[in-house]
Amino acid sequence: MSVRENLNRILKDIENYDTTLIAVTKYYDIEKMIEAFNAGLRNFAESKAIESIEKISKIDDTTRNQSVYHFIGHLQTNKVKYVVGNFDYIHSVDSLKLAQCIDLEAQKKGIIQKILIQVNNANEEQKFGIEPKELDNLINEMAKLKSIELKGLMNIAPYCVQENELRKLFSEMRELKERYGLQELSMGMSNDYKIALECGATMIRLGRILFEN
Repeated sequence: MSVRENLNRILKDIENYDTTLIAVTKYYDIEKMIEAFNAGLRNFAESKAIESIEKISKIDDTTRNQSVYHFIGHLQTNKVKYVVGNFDYIHSVDSLKLAQCIDLEAQKKGIIQKILIQVNNANEEQKFGIEPKELDNLINEMAKLKSIELKGLMNIAPYCVQENELRKLFSEMRELKERYGLQELSMGMSNDYKIALECGATMIRLGRILFEN
């Protein structure tokens, strides 16, 4: 099926939700990004700093200038200079040190960088993100930084868990978002986006289901 056909099917699933559909293009080439843009998508996510900037730079001006870019991969501090200003949102901020580096780079470039805090509320050792109990301190410290704008929280749920456990984790994320009065909640991927939406996701990140089905 084409990207347009896949998208039309997904749009029926999400039509009753106020959510931003982000096309995760990190495994797909420029042609697929353009196909998605022509199908109506405007939000794209990448996860590798240098490689993704090179990729985006090769896209035609119309597609590039009318799209919103999201960085969703683990961001090392030495790659911050490449990502700040080239991505509209950084979803994967998981430490005060990283937030401070982003803030400093944003100051240098004279911009306000939108960010989300990655929360690992399933306590998976192989995944990045902070524990929910660390949010208070991190948000308070981030408030002192002038060149970042905290928009919300991001979560990557475990892949092989029961639906009731997914609902528990996603609902906890919604409660955290509401507790801190944040706007965005980035959660839900190809295998679990319907559950994420039911639990309050405002951004869903879809790759395989858009580009491969």
